[in-house]
Amino acid sequence: MTAPQASPPTPAKSRARVPKTVWDLVFTLAVPILILSKDMLSSGISVAELLGGGTAGNVRAYLLAAFVPVVYVLWDILVNRNLSPVALFGGAGAILSGALAFWYVDGFWYAVKDSARSYLTGLLFLISAATSVPLLRVLLDAFSIGEKPEDRAATQQAMRDPTVHRALVLGTVVYAALDLIGGVVNSIVNYQRVTAKFGSDTFNEQIAQVNAIMRLPSMAIGLIGIGLAIALVQRAVKRRYGAEASLLEPGKLTEKMREGGELRA
Repeated sequence: MTAPQASPPTPAKSRARVPKTVWDLVFTLAVPILILSKDMLSSGISVAELLGGGTAGNVRAYLLAAFVPVVYVLWDILVNRNLSPVALFGGAGAILSGALAFWYVDGFWYAVKDSARSYLTGLLFLISAATSVPLLRVLLDAFSIGEKPEDRAATQQAMRDPTVHRALVLGTVVYAALDLIGGVVNSIVNYQRVTAKFGSDTFNEQIAQVNAIMRLPSMAIGLIGIGLAIALVQRAVKRRYGAEASLLEPGKLTEKMREGGELRA
Protein backbone atom coordinates (compact mmCIF):
# COMPACT_ATOMS: atom_id res chain seq x y z
CA MET A 1 0.00 0.00 0.00
CA THR A 2 1.08 3.53 -0.73
CA ALA A 3 1.55 5.59 2.36
CA PRO A 4 -0.92 8.46 2.58
CA GLN A 5 0.65 11.74 1.62
CA ALA A 6 0.60 14.53 4.11
CA SER A 7 -1.67 17.36 3.10
CA PRO A 8 0.19 20.57 2.26
CA PRO A 9 0.28 23.07 5.07
CA THR A 10 -2.46 25.65 4.97
CA PRO A 11 -0.93 29.03 4.19
CA ALA A 12 -1.22 31.44 7.05
CA LYS A 13 -3.78 34.12 6.47
CA SER A 14 -2.21 37.50 6.08
CA ARG A 15 -3.28 39.92 8.74
CA ALA A 16 -5.61 42.57 7.53
CA ARG A 17 -3.80 45.87 7.44
CA VAL A 18 -5.40 48.91 8.96
CA PRO A 19 -6.01 51.46 6.16
CA LYS A 20 -3.70 54.46 6.31
CA THR A 21 -6.72 56.78 6.40
CA VAL A 22 -7.70 55.23 9.74
CA TRP A 23 -4.22 55.84 11.16
CA ASP A 24 -4.35 59.41 9.85
CA LEU A 25 -7.61 60.06 11.70
CA VAL A 26 -6.33 58.39 14.86
CA PHE A 27 -3.14 60.44 15.15
CA THR A 28 -4.32 63.74 13.68
CA LEU A 29 -7.79 63.85 15.24
CA ALA A 30 -8.66 61.23 17.87
CA VAL A 31 -5.45 61.32 19.93
CA PRO A 32 -5.23 65.16 20.05
CA ILE A 33 -8.90 65.35 21.11
CA LEU A 34 -8.28 62.86 23.92
CA ILE A 35 -5.22 64.82 25.08
CA LEU A 36 -7.21 68.07 25.21
CA SER A 37 -10.21 66.54 26.95
CA LYS A 38 -10.96 67.45 30.58
CA ASP A 39 -12.26 63.93 31.21
CA MET A 40 -10.76 61.40 28.80
CA LEU A 41 -13.53 59.00 27.72
CA SER A 42 -15.34 59.66 31.03
CA SER A 43 -12.50 57.92 32.84
CA GLY A 44 -11.74 60.81 35.15
CA ILE A 45 -8.28 61.08 33.57
CA SER A 46 -7.02 64.44 32.32
CA VAL A 47 -3.71 64.67 30.47
CA ALA A 48 -3.38 68.29 31.63
CA GLU A 49 -3.60 67.15 35.25
CA LEU A 50 -1.01 64.44 34.63
CA LEU A 51 1.29 67.11 33.17
CA GLY A 52 1.14 69.29 36.24
CA GLY A 53 -2.36 70.75 36.27
CA GLY A 54 -3.33 74.39 36.24
CA THR A 55 -2.26 76.74 33.46
CA ALA A 56 1.12 75.05 33.01
CA GLY A 57 -0.49 71.61 32.63
CA ASN A 58 -3.07 72.93 30.18
CA VAL A 59 -0.36 74.56 28.04
CA ARG A 60 1.71 71.37 28.05
CA ALA A 61 -1.34 69.34 27.02
CA TYR A 62 -2.09 71.88 24.27
CA LEU A 63 1.47 71.60 22.92
CA LEU A 64 1.43 67.80 23.15
CA ALA A 65 -1.84 67.65 21.21
CA ALA A 66 -0.37 69.97 18.56
CA PHE A 67 2.81 67.94 18.16
CA VAL A 68 1.30 64.45 17.92
CA PRO A 69 0.13 65.04 14.30
CA VAL A 70 3.49 66.65 13.42
CA VAL A 71 5.48 63.69 14.73
CA TYR A 72 3.11 61.24 13.00
CA VAL A 73 3.42 62.94 9.59
CA LEU A 74 7.22 63.23 9.80
CA TRP A 75 7.54 59.64 11.05
CA ASP A 76 5.41 58.44 8.13
CA ILE A 77 7.63 60.30 5.64
CA LEU A 78 10.87 58.98 7.16
CA VAL A 79 9.76 55.38 7.63
CA ASN A 80 8.18 55.05 4.17
CA ARG A 81 10.92 57.19 2.61
CA ASN A 82 8.24 59.01 0.69
CA LEU A 83 9.94 62.03 -0.83
CA SER A 84 7.25 62.84 -3.37
CA PRO A 85 6.17 66.50 -3.70
CA VAL A 86 2.81 65.62 -2.11
CA ALA A 87 4.41 64.06 0.97
CA LEU A 88 6.96 66.85 1.33
CA PHE A 89 4.22 69.47 1.00
CA GLY A 90 2.27 67.71 3.76
CA GLY A 91 5.39 67.54 5.90
CA ALA A 92 6.03 71.26 5.46
CA GLY A 93 2.45 71.98 6.48
CA ALA A 94 2.83 69.81 9.58
CA ILE A 95 6.02 71.66 10.59
CA LEU A 96 4.22 74.99 10.13
CA SER A 97 1.38 73.83 12.36
CA GLY A 98 3.87 72.72 15.00
CA ALA A 99 5.69 76.04 14.92
CA LEU A 100 2.44 77.99 15.23
CA ALA A 101 1.58 76.02 18.38
CA PHE A 102 4.05 78.27 20.21
CA TRP A 103 2.04 81.36 19.24
CA TYR A 104 0.00 81.60 22.44
CA VAL A 105 -3.16 83.48 21.47
CA ASP A 106 -6.90 83.19 21.93
CA GLY A 107 -10.02 84.82 20.51
CA PHE A 108 -9.70 86.38 17.04
CA TRP A 109 -6.02 85.60 16.58
CA TYR A 110 -6.47 81.96 17.55
CA ALA A 111 -9.20 81.72 14.91
CA VAL A 112 -6.74 83.13 12.37
CA LYS A 113 -3.92 80.88 13.57
CA ASP A 114 -5.96 77.70 13.33
CA SER A 115 -6.59 78.42 9.64
CA ALA A 116 -3.10 79.74 8.85
CA ARG A 117 -2.16 76.54 7.04
CA SER A 118 -5.15 76.89 4.69
CA TYR A 119 -4.50 80.58 4.13
CA LEU A 120 -0.82 80.03 3.34
CA THR A 121 -1.54 77.07 1.05
CA GLY A 122 -4.21 79.03 -0.80
CA LEU A 123 -1.90 82.02 -1.29
CA LEU A 124 0.99 79.82 -2.48
CA PHE A 125 -1.27 78.14 -5.03
CA LEU A 126 -2.59 81.51 -6.24
CA ILE A 127 0.94 82.89 -6.63
CA SER A 128 2.08 79.76 -8.46
CA ALA A 129 -0.81 80.13 -10.92
CA ALA A 130 0.95 83.23 -12.28
CA THR A 131 4.17 81.28 -12.92
CA SER A 132 5.14 78.72 -15.55
CA VAL A 133 4.78 75.91 -13.00
CA PRO A 134 1.43 76.06 -11.15
CA LEU A 135 1.47 73.91 -8.02
CA LEU A 136 -1.31 71.67 -9.32
CA ARG A 137 1.13 70.57 -12.03
CA VAL A 138 3.68 69.61 -9.35
CA LEU A 139 1.08 67.55 -7.48
CA LEU A 140 -0.19 65.79 -10.62
CA ASP A 141 3.35 65.13 -11.75
CA ALA A 142 3.85 63.11 -8.57
CA PHE A 143 1.41 60.49 -9.90
CA SER A 144 3.88 59.59 -12.68
CA ILE A 145 7.05 59.41 -10.55
CA GLY A 146 7.04 55.60 -10.46
CA GLU A 147 6.03 55.14 -14.10
CA LYS A 148 8.19 54.02 -17.05
CA PRO A 149 10.43 56.76 -18.47
CA GLU A 150 8.39 56.89 -21.69
CA ASP A 151 5.11 57.33 -19.81
CA ARG A 152 6.61 59.95 -17.53
CA ALA A 153 7.97 61.85 -20.52
CA ALA A 154 4.51 61.78 -22.12
CA THR A 155 2.98 63.20 -18.94
CA GLN A 156 5.54 65.98 -18.84
CA GLN A 157 4.95 66.83 -22.49
CA ALA A 158 1.16 66.86 -22.07
CA MET A 159 1.37 69.26 -19.12
CA ARG A 160 3.47 71.66 -21.20
CA ASP A 161 0.81 71.76 -23.91
CA PRO A 162 -0.86 75.25 -23.95
CA THR A 163 -4.40 73.82 -23.67
CA VAL A 164 -3.53 71.60 -20.72
CA HIS A 165 -1.38 74.30 -19.11
CA ARG A 166 -4.33 76.71 -19.11
CA ALA A 167 -6.42 74.04 -17.38
CA LEU A 168 -3.63 73.51 -14.83
CA VAL A 169 -3.62 77.25 -14.08
CA LEU A 170 -7.42 77.35 -13.73
CA GLY A 171 -7.42 74.20 -11.58
CA THR A 172 -4.75 75.72 -9.35
CA VAL A 173 -6.87 78.84 -8.87
CA VAL A 174 -9.99 76.76 -8.13
CA TYR A 175 -8.16 74.67 -5.53
CA ALA A 176 -6.67 77.80 -3.94
CA ALA A 177 -10.08 79.50 -3.78
CA LEU A 178 -11.72 76.53 -2.04
CA ASP A 179 -8.79 76.18 0.36
CA LEU A 180 -9.16 79.85 1.31
CA ILE A 181 -12.94 79.45 1.68
CA GLY A 182 -12.35 76.44 3.94
CA GLY A 183 -9.94 78.50 6.02
CA VAL A 184 -12.48 81.32 6.42
CA VAL A 185 -15.22 78.88 7.46
CA ASN A 186 -12.86 77.26 9.99
CA SER A 187 -11.89 80.68 11.39
CA ILE A 188 -15.53 81.69 11.80
CA VAL A 189 -16.38 78.48 13.67
CA ASN A 190 -13.31 78.85 15.90
CA TYR A 191 -14.08 82.50 16.64
CA GLN A 192 -17.64 81.61 17.65
CA ARG A 193 -16.82 78.54 19.74
CA VAL A 194 -13.31 79.00 21.20
CA THR A 195 -14.04 81.84 23.58
CA ALA A 196 -12.09 80.87 26.70
CA LYS A 197 -8.68 82.24 27.65
CA PHE A 198 -5.54 80.49 26.45
CA GLY A 199 -4.10 78.16 29.08
CA SER A 200 -7.44 77.25 30.66
CA ASP A 201 -8.90 73.77 30.61
CA THR A 202 -12.03 75.20 28.97
CA PHE A 203 -9.90 76.59 26.13
CA ASN A 204 -8.44 73.12 25.46
CA GLU A 205 -11.88 71.54 25.65
CA GLN A 206 -13.31 74.04 23.17
CA ILE A 207 -10.45 73.38 20.75
CA ALA A 208 -11.13 69.65 20.96
CA GLN A 209 -14.83 70.25 20.21
CA VAL A 210 -14.10 72.44 17.19
CA ASN A 211 -11.56 69.91 15.86
CA ALA A 212 -14.22 67.21 16.06
CA ILE A 213 -16.82 69.44 14.39
CA MET A 214 -14.65 70.80 11.58
CA ARG A 215 -12.54 67.82 10.52
CA LEU A 216 -15.06 66.24 8.14
CA PRO A 217 -16.25 69.54 6.59
CA SER A 218 -12.63 70.63 6.10
CA MET A 219 -11.77 67.31 4.46
CA ALA A 220 -14.85 67.59 2.25
CA ILE A 221 -13.94 71.10 1.08
CA GLY A 222 -10.39 69.99 0.33
CA LEU A 223 -11.58 66.93 -1.62
CA ILE A 224 -14.06 69.01 -3.60
CA GLY A 225 -11.30 71.49 -4.42
CA ILE A 226 -8.80 68.91 -5.66
CA GLY A 227 -11.58 66.97 -7.41
CA LEU A 228 -12.73 70.02 -9.38
CA ALA A 229 -9.15 70.97 -10.21
CA ILE A 230 -8.29 67.51 -11.53
CA ALA A 231 -11.57 67.33 -13.46
CA LEU A 232 -10.71 70.58 -15.28
CA VAL A 233 -7.30 69.22 -16.27
CA GLN A 234 -8.69 65.83 -17.30
CA ARG A 235 -11.26 67.52 -19.53
CA ALA A 236 -8.51 69.50 -21.24
CA VAL A 237 -6.37 66.36 -21.71
CA LYS A 238 -9.26 64.45 -23.26
CA ARG A 239 -10.13 67.36 -25.52
CA ARG A 240 -6.52 67.59 -26.64
CA TYR A 241 -5.50 63.93 -26.96
CA GLY A 242 -8.71 61.89 -27.13
CA ALA A 243 -11.52 60.58 -24.94
CA GLU A 244 -9.47 57.71 -23.47
CA ALA A 245 -6.45 59.85 -22.55
CA SER A 246 -5.93 60.43 -18.84
CA LEU A 247 -3.24 62.33 -16.99
CA LEU A 248 -3.73 59.96 -14.05
CA GLU A 249 -3.07 56.93 -16.26
CA PRO A 250 0.25 57.70 -17.99
CA GLY A 251 0.18 54.45 -19.99
CA LYS A 252 -3.10 55.35 -21.69
CA LEU A 253 -1.93 58.90 -22.26
CA THR A 254 1.26 57.65 -23.94
CA GLU A 255 -0.75 55.33 -26.18
CA LYS A 256 -3.14 58.08 -27.30
CA MET A 257 -0.29 60.52 -27.92
CA ARG A 258 1.55 57.90 -29.96
CA GLU A 259 -1.56 57.17 -32.02
CA GLY A 260 -1.96 60.84 -32.80
CA GLY A 261 1.70 61.30 -33.67
CA GLU A 262 2.04 63.75 -30.76
CA LEU A 263 4.73 61.93 -28.83
CA ARG A 264 8.17 63.45 -29.24
CA ALA A 265 11.26 61.30 -29.25
